[in-house]
Amino acid sequence: MFKILHVEDDPDIQEITYLALQLSERFEVRQCSCASEAILLAKEYVADLLLLDMMMPGMNGDSLLSELRMLPQYEDTPVIFMTARANSEEVAALKQAGGIAVITKPFEPLTLAGQIMKVLNDGPVKTRV
Repeated sequence: MFKILHVEDDPDIQEITYLALQLSERFEVRQCSCASEAILLAKEYVADLLLLDMMMPGMNGDSLLSELRMLPQYEDTPVIFMTARANSEEVAALKQAGGIAVITKPFEPLTLAGQIMKVLNDGPVKTRV
């Protein structure tokens, strides 16, 4: 089972994402609605994957990733960014910032778990015990 830390400020997208991933039974999902909450949770919860919204009040997804990278348990944790702005320049910038993939919003809830599993299976990601 893969542990996911999902950070999303929109409660509707948060719930849809949670339900979509829980139905697959491959994921344990912990969610936060803002960057500061995620930083606090990350100190006690070690995830196998970060699923980060890009546009949030206070701190955007790539800034949050920079903060999380300062924690030893998150130095090399894979990250998938979720964004409504997915032009080729934005996607390239997010990959440059450390993202292994970008999921465009709105996304198809029924295929979200499969998209994430494909990304995880294509890379050298291992679950933590």
